[in-house]
Amino acid sequence: MTMTSTTTRPSGLIAIEAEMARQHADALASFERATPLAHDIATSLKRTGRLLLLGMGGSHAVSRAVEPLYRNLGIDALALPLSEQLGQPLTVSDRTVLMTSQSGESAEVLRWFGEASAQTDVFGLTLEGGSSLARLAPSLIGAGGTEHAFAATRSLTVTFALHLAVLSALGMDAAPALAVLKQPQDPNIEIALQAMAKVATIVTSGRRLQGVAEAIALGLTELSRLPCFSLEGGQLRHGPMEMLGENVGVVLFRANDETSALVAGMATSAQEAGSPVVVFDASGEKPVPNVVTISLAAASGMAAIFAILPVAQRFMVSFAAGRVADVGTPIRSTKITRSE
Repeated sequence: MTMTSTTTRPSGLIAIEAEMARQHADALASFERATPLAHDIATSLKRTGRLLLLGMGGSHAVSRAVEPLYRNLGIDALALPLSEQLGQPLTVSDRTVLMTSQSGESAEVLRWFGEASAQTDVFGLTLEGGSSLARLAPSLIGAGGTEHAFAATRSLTVTFALHLAVLSALGMDAAPALAVLKQPQDPNIEIALQAMAKVATIVTSGRRLQGVAEAIALGLTELSRLPCFSLEGGQLRHGPMEMLGENVGVVLFRANDETSALVAGMATSAQEAGSPVVVFDASGEKPVPNVVTISLAAASGMAAIFAILPVAQRFMVSFAAGRVADVGTPIRSTKITRSE
């Protein structure tokens, strides 16, 4: 393992930490200023009853995380990668479309608007008010401007706050989530890092929090340059458990909801298969025996997302910093993906 020197900290790591340090304040500001357009989006959703969430990379992971929250409110929500929508289009008539792009300039976004017929129920979510997306569709604009660090951290939290504004306009109680943003938790993650010190890859997994698992797996891969990936809990059960063992770490995400027992069961099974297991746990239930648990206050829905995500981000960044000397400096990617 290559440890990052404390005296020569890479510029990419410094940039990531700067983004993370202000993500809660930017998220709160984003929620407040999103209210007017969020009500327009809610009006559209009440009329159509169906939502198509489109995005790429971390933006798609956010969409996957909020799918169940919209469904809880009676909205038929579906998240698709924008690239899939371009190649295998689902009809957008009589649907509200939320297009998410942190930069508002991704190649797929520009192509979609270039090819799509005019629609009245298409809205954007972006961090860049001067972007093509903001120009082409009424858009919720996250506070704090463009995220420059690689990979996504602040942009995820801010985008979740924009969704919180829409969900609130639809009738969801935003108070628990806002309370978490105002008083973030800061548990020690050293034990989780120690558990994963010798693994060659990490598999993340969740149930209701699968979108969060996917966001963290993406960041782990981008920053550590290891083939980390994510599988929804049921999908992990159906065959892929053959890969588990001492070199394959498993990171699970657990909230105070009806899927908590399923996540606990997976933690036990993965531990019995010989994998190091870490659970980021906002269930409020007893920790799973013989696995590493990072405990947070009991929370569900968006409150659980806001509680767990920043802590898991710290784990993600620290894990990668222990593996890559120039962590945060991409060698094959760019912050804005301009080609398909």
